[in-house]
Amino acid sequence: MKIQELTRELIESGGIDAIAARDAPALRVLSDEERAASLRATLDARPDGEAWLFAYGSLIWNPTVHAKEHRTARIEGWHRAFCLTTLIGRGTTDNPGLTLGLDEGGACHGIALRIDEAILERELSILWRREMLSGAYVPRWLDVFDADGARFGSAISFTIDRSSCQYAGGLTHAEIIRRLAHASGAIGSAADYLFQTCAGLRSHGIPDPVLEALAVEVAAARDETMIREACGRTP
Repeated sequence: MKIQELTRELIESGGIDAIAARDAPALRVLSDEERAASLRATLDARPDGEAWLFAYGSLIWNPTVHAKEHRTARIEGWHRAFCLTTLIGRGTTDNPGLTLGLDEGGACHGIALRIDEAILERELSILWRREMLSGAYVPRWLDVFDADGARFGSAISFTIDRSSCQYAGGLTHAEIIRRLAHASGAIGSAADYLFQTCAGLRSHGIPDPVLEALAVEVAAARDETMIREACGRTP
């Protein structure tokens, strides 16, 4: 399978929808009208103040939207977890992958991106084409706090919809490792998604010990498979 880079241009051209139609035709994809309605409802619920976006996964290292300011931030009541099954992008229908979502409970450190008011709706429309492909996320405005615990605003945060058929919160640890180590799709592997998220968090001085430990296990599982395959090819 040819790997495509997830770029702003791919999103704007409808490339993600096209990948979904090609690789997972049974997956229900939101229509443009449904995404527009979701975005409008989110903007209508916007609290007073600047518009921030909370990045906790790939939006840290590949935001594809223009941000005027970046700040390390923490949210309460939600934690980062590999709880979203993906049949495209980082997996396939035959070998589903996993990506991150915000699941209930705990807290999460990430990056808050401030979007300029003049381009807000344009940037969010691009974001919605990327994140709201199938409606597995519920976008919410959550309070964001700085390193001293002071609230500095509200940020759009993509929380997982536990009623979605893509919710994978009940997987065993072994299955999470297996999926991350072996699933791959049109825009890359689930393992690379994990590794790049770890690197992105470290680059901002906020490493996640849970993700770092997971990365070690996934790397080991991949190495083990490569060794077995190499031995199988040896005369």
